[in-house]
Amino acid sequence: MKAIIVDDLSDARLAIRSDVEAYCPQVLIVGEADGVVSGAKMIKELEPDLVFLDIQMQDGSGFDLLEITGTDKFKVIFTTASDEYAIKAFKFSAVDYLMKPIDPDELKEAVEKSLKNAHNGSVEVLKDVIQDGSIKRIALNTQEKILIKEISEIVRCESNVNYTMFYFSDSTRLLVTKTLKEYDELLSTYDFLRVHQSHLINSKYVKEYNKSDGGYLVLKDNSTVPVSTRRKNIVMEMIAKL
Repeated sequence: MKAIIVDDLSDARLAIRSDVEAYCPQVLIVGEADGVVSGAKMIKELEPDLVFLDIQMQDGSGFDLLEITGTDKFKVIFTTASDEYAIKAFKFSAVDYLMKPIDPDELKEAVEKSLKNAHNGSVEVLKDVIQDGSIKRIALNTQEKILIKEISEIVRCESNVNYTMFYFSDSTRLLVTKTLKEYDELLSTYDFLRVHQSHLINSKYVKEYNKSDGGYLVLKDNSTVPVSTRRKNIVMEMIAKL
Protein backbone atom coordinates (compact mmCIF):
# COMPACT_ATOMS: atom_id res chain seq x y z
CA MET A 1 0.00 0.00 0.00
CA LYS A 2 1.45 3.37 -1.09
CA ALA A 3 0.91 6.30 1.28
CA ILE A 4 1.74 9.98 1.53
CA ILE A 5 1.77 12.34 4.52
CA VAL A 6 0.25 15.83 4.28
CA ASP A 7 1.08 18.03 7.27
CA ASP A 8 2.53 21.54 7.50
CA LEU A 9 4.82 20.62 10.42
CA SER A 10 8.03 18.83 9.47
CA ASP A 11 8.36 17.26 12.94
CA ALA A 12 4.85 15.81 12.63
CA ARG A 13 5.61 14.37 9.19
CA LEU A 14 8.83 12.82 10.50
CA ALA A 15 7.02 11.28 13.49
CA ILE A 16 4.30 9.76 11.30
CA ARG A 17 6.86 8.40 8.82
CA SER A 18 8.92 6.86 11.62
CA ASP A 19 5.89 5.24 13.23
CA VAL A 20 4.56 3.86 9.95
CA GLU A 21 7.94 2.42 9.00
CA ALA A 22 8.31 0.85 12.45
CA TYR A 23 4.81 -0.58 12.94
CA CYS A 24 3.15 -0.89 9.52
CA PRO A 25 5.42 -2.81 7.13
CA GLN A 26 2.56 -3.17 4.64
CA VAL A 27 2.58 0.62 4.09
CA LEU A 28 5.23 2.36 1.98
CA ILE A 29 5.55 6.13 2.44
CA VAL A 30 6.22 7.45 -1.07
CA GLY A 31 5.99 11.18 -0.41
CA GLU A 32 5.42 14.09 1.98
CA ALA A 33 3.67 17.42 1.42
CA ASP A 34 3.43 20.49 3.63
CA GLY A 35 0.05 21.89 2.63
CA VAL A 36 -3.13 21.80 0.58
CA VAL A 37 -1.64 22.84 -2.76
CA SER A 38 1.44 20.63 -2.57
CA GLY A 39 -0.62 17.75 -1.17
CA ALA A 40 -3.19 17.88 -3.98
CA LYS A 41 -0.40 17.97 -6.55
CA MET A 42 1.36 15.00 -4.95
CA ILE A 43 -1.84 12.95 -4.82
CA LYS A 44 -2.37 13.54 -8.53
CA GLU A 45 1.22 12.60 -9.39
CA LEU A 46 1.78 9.61 -7.08
CA GLU A 47 -1.78 8.18 -6.87
CA PRO A 48 -1.42 6.89 -3.29
CA ASP A 49 -3.69 4.27 -1.75
CA LEU A 50 -3.66 6.04 1.62
CA VAL A 51 -3.23 9.65 2.78
CA PHE A 52 -2.33 10.68 6.32
CA LEU A 53 -3.93 14.12 6.39
CA ASP A 54 -3.71 16.94 8.92
CA ILE A 55 -6.94 18.89 9.45
CA GLN A 56 -5.56 22.43 9.71
CA MET A 57 -2.55 23.69 7.75
CA GLN A 58 -1.05 27.04 6.81
CA ASP A 59 -2.67 27.29 3.37
CA GLY A 60 -6.03 25.74 4.24
CA SER A 61 -7.65 22.66 5.72
CA GLY A 62 -7.64 18.97 4.93
CA PHE A 63 -11.22 19.48 3.75
CA ASP A 64 -9.99 21.99 1.15
CA LEU A 65 -7.58 19.38 -0.16
CA LEU A 66 -10.28 16.72 -0.42
CA GLU A 67 -12.55 19.11 -2.31
CA ILE A 68 -9.79 19.34 -4.92
CA THR A 69 -8.93 15.64 -5.09
CA GLY A 70 -12.15 13.89 -4.10
CA THR A 71 -12.01 10.81 -1.85
CA ASP A 72 -12.97 7.97 -4.14
CA LYS A 73 -9.47 6.91 -5.23
CA PHE A 74 -7.67 6.66 -1.87
CA LYS A 75 -8.30 6.10 1.83
CA VAL A 76 -7.88 8.92 4.34
CA ILE A 77 -6.66 8.83 7.93
CA PHE A 78 -6.90 12.26 9.54
CA THR A 79 -4.21 13.23 12.04
CA THR A 80 -5.03 15.87 14.63
CA ALA A 81 -4.00 17.34 17.95
CA SER A 82 -7.52 18.67 18.48
CA ASP A 83 -9.66 18.44 21.60
CA GLU A 84 -12.33 16.07 22.89
CA TYR A 85 -15.04 17.74 20.80
CA ALA A 86 -13.09 16.92 17.63
CA ILE A 87 -12.85 13.28 18.71
CA LYS A 88 -16.63 13.19 19.05
CA ALA A 89 -16.91 14.69 15.57
CA PHE A 90 -14.78 11.90 14.12
CA LYS A 91 -16.96 9.27 15.78
CA PHE A 92 -20.18 10.78 14.43
CA SER A 93 -18.71 10.92 10.92
CA ALA A 94 -17.25 7.37 10.99
CA VAL A 95 -13.98 8.81 9.61
CA ASP A 96 -10.66 7.22 10.60
CA TYR A 97 -8.40 9.44 12.67
CA LEU A 98 -5.28 9.46 14.83
CA MET A 99 -4.53 11.76 17.74
CA LYS A 100 -1.08 13.34 17.99
CA PRO A 101 1.21 12.12 19.43
CA ILE A 102 0.24 8.92 17.65
CA ASP A 103 -0.13 5.72 19.63
CA PRO A 104 1.43 2.73 17.78
CA ASP A 105 -1.50 0.41 18.51
CA GLU A 106 -4.01 2.98 17.27
CA LEU A 107 -1.89 3.50 14.15
CA LYS A 108 -1.87 -0.22 13.38
CA GLU A 109 -5.63 -0.43 13.97
CA ALA A 110 -6.35 2.56 11.71
CA VAL A 111 -4.21 1.15 8.91
CA GLU A 112 -5.86 -2.27 9.20
CA LYS A 113 -9.29 -0.63 9.01
CA SER A 114 -8.26 1.32 5.92
CA LEU A 115 -7.19 -1.93 4.27
CA LYS A 116 -10.53 -3.60 5.02
CA ASN A 117 -13.04 -0.78 4.62
CA ALA A 118 -14.41 0.17 1.24
CA HIS A 119 -15.43 3.65 2.45
CA ASN A 120 -13.79 6.71 3.97
CA GLY A 121 -16.69 7.57 6.25
CA SER A 122 -18.46 10.88 5.79
CA VAL A 123 -16.01 13.74 5.38
CA GLU A 124 -19.10 15.90 4.78
CA VAL A 125 -20.45 15.24 8.28
CA LEU A 126 -17.00 15.75 9.80
CA LYS A 127 -16.63 19.10 8.02
CA ASP A 128 -20.06 20.24 9.25
CA VAL A 129 -19.15 19.45 12.85
CA ILE A 130 -15.61 20.86 12.84
CA GLN A 131 -16.45 24.07 10.97
CA ASP A 132 -20.02 24.78 12.12
CA GLY A 133 -19.70 23.50 15.68
CA SER A 134 -22.94 21.51 15.65
CA ILE A 135 -23.75 17.81 15.43
CA LYS A 136 -27.05 17.21 13.65
CA ARG A 137 -26.21 14.24 11.45
CA ILE A 138 -24.50 10.91 11.90
CA ALA A 139 -22.71 8.61 9.44
CA LEU A 140 -23.90 5.01 9.75
CA ASN A 141 -21.53 2.40 8.38
CA THR A 142 -23.02 -0.79 6.92
CA GLN A 143 -21.25 -3.63 5.13
CA GLU A 144 -22.23 -2.13 1.77
CA LYS A 145 -22.29 1.65 2.23
CA ILE A 146 -22.28 4.66 4.53
CA LEU A 147 -25.64 6.36 5.04
CA ILE A 148 -25.95 9.90 6.40
CA LYS A 149 -28.99 10.42 8.63
CA GLU A 150 -30.37 13.25 10.72
CA ILE A 151 -30.08 12.32 14.39
CA SER A 152 -33.63 13.62 14.91
CA GLU A 153 -34.94 10.95 12.49
CA ILE A 154 -33.71 8.03 14.62
CA VAL A 155 -36.60 6.49 16.56
CA ARG A 156 -34.72 3.69 18.27
CA CYS A 157 -31.76 1.30 18.06
CA GLU A 158 -31.74 -2.40 18.84
CA SER A 159 -28.76 -4.65 19.53
CA ASN A 160 -28.11 -7.43 17.02
CA VAL A 161 -25.07 -9.27 18.48
CA ASN A 162 -22.10 -7.11 17.34
CA TYR A 163 -24.31 -5.00 15.07
CA THR A 164 -27.05 -2.44 15.68
CA MET A 165 -30.39 -2.14 13.91
CA PHE A 166 -31.53 1.47 13.46
CA TYR A 167 -35.22 2.31 13.07
CA PHE A 168 -36.15 5.66 11.51
CA SER A 169 -39.19 7.92 11.52
CA ASP A 170 -39.90 7.15 7.83
CA SER A 171 -40.37 3.45 8.78
CA THR A 172 -37.07 2.38 7.21
CA ARG A 173 -34.38 0.50 9.09
CA LEU A 174 -30.66 -0.11 8.72
CA LEU A 175 -28.23 -2.71 10.10
CA VAL A 176 -25.02 -0.95 11.15
CA THR A 177 -21.63 -2.52 11.83
CA LYS A 178 -21.09 -1.21 15.37
CA THR A 179 -22.37 -2.27 18.77
CA LEU A 180 -25.26 -0.69 20.64
CA LYS A 181 -22.86 0.31 23.41
CA GLU A 182 -20.95 2.59 21.02
CA TYR A 183 -24.14 4.37 19.94
CA ASP A 184 -25.34 4.64 23.53
CA GLU A 185 -22.15 6.57 24.33
CA LEU A 186 -22.52 8.78 21.24
CA LEU A 187 -26.22 9.58 21.48
CA SER A 188 -26.83 9.83 25.24
CA THR A 189 -26.47 13.63 25.14
CA TYR A 190 -29.13 13.86 22.40
CA ASP A 191 -32.07 12.66 24.54
CA PHE A 192 -31.47 8.99 23.78
CA LEU A 193 -31.93 6.58 26.67
CA ARG A 194 -30.77 3.00 27.16
CA VAL A 195 -33.96 1.40 28.52
CA HIS A 196 -32.82 -2.20 28.18
CA GLN A 197 -29.59 -4.06 27.51
CA SER A 198 -30.73 -4.48 23.90
CA HIS A 199 -32.62 -1.22 23.34
CA LEU A 200 -31.78 2.48 22.97
CA ILE A 201 -34.66 4.89 22.32
CA ASN A 202 -35.05 8.52 21.26
CA SER A 203 -37.14 9.99 24.09
CA LYS A 204 -38.94 12.44 21.79
CA TYR A 205 -40.69 9.47 20.13
CA VAL A 206 -42.10 8.03 23.38
CA LYS A 207 -45.92 7.87 23.34
CA GLU A 208 -46.71 5.96 26.53
CA TYR A 209 -45.39 3.66 29.23
CA ASN A 210 -47.37 0.48 29.87
CA LYS A 211 -46.94 -1.10 33.31
CA SER A 212 -48.12 -4.58 32.28
CA ASP A 213 -45.87 -7.47 31.23
CA GLY A 214 -42.97 -6.14 33.28
CA GLY A 215 -43.21 -2.67 31.75
CA TYR A 216 -42.67 -1.48 28.20
CA LEU A 217 -42.68 1.70 26.13
CA VAL A 218 -44.92 2.38 23.16
CA LEU A 219 -43.29 4.70 20.65
CA LYS A 220 -44.92 7.02 18.12
CA ASP A 221 -44.31 4.53 15.32
CA ASN A 222 -46.36 2.05 17.43
CA SER A 223 -43.36 -0.15 18.12
CA THR A 224 -42.96 -1.51 21.65
CA VAL A 225 -39.72 -1.64 23.62
CA PRO A 226 -39.25 -3.57 26.88
CA VAL A 227 -37.93 -1.74 29.93
CA SER A 228 -35.54 -3.65 32.17
CA THR A 229 -36.19 -3.68 35.92
CA ARG A 230 -32.97 -1.91 36.81
CA ARG A 231 -33.63 0.89 34.32
CA LYS A 232 -37.28 1.46 35.25
CA ASN A 233 -36.56 4.38 37.60
CA ILE A 234 -34.53 6.17 34.91
CA VAL A 235 -37.36 5.65 32.43
CA MET A 236 -39.93 7.04 34.87
CA GLU A 237 -37.74 10.12 35.40
CA MET A 238 -37.52 10.57 31.64
CA ILE A 239 -41.31 10.30 31.24
CA ALA A 240 -41.87 12.86 33.99
CA LYS A 241 -39.82 15.38 31.99
CA LEU A 242 -41.67 14.84 28.70
